[in-house]
Amino acid sequence: MLDVWLPLIVGLVLLIAGGDVLVRGAVKVAEHLGVSPLVIGLTLVGFGTSTPELVTSVQAALAGSPGIAFGNIIGSNIANILLIVGISAMVFPLAVSSSGLRR
Repeated sequence: MLDVWLPLIVGLVLLIAGGDVLVRGAVKVAEHLGVSPLVIGLTLVGFGTSTPELVTSVQAALAGSPGIAFGNIIGSNIANILLIVGISAMVFPLAVSSSGLRR
């Protein structure tokens, strides 16, 4: 039991520590170069969310499974678009007149 949980916990701690070091370092470099905090945040979030998909797609392509890489790309884009549209609709719902609903 310990041979499963110990590497899992150590890996999670290392992942969190590495992510923290990466973000702090990127922010310091960007601030030194005069980049705005908004651009720093958007860039880090963009790379952070795309990296697992990139790794999965590259591993699938190298293993000779282009279908997995293709499905990963398509599924990720569909999920991202629908999540953004859904959250936007929840935050700022569109006002539609009743005559528009009857059509």
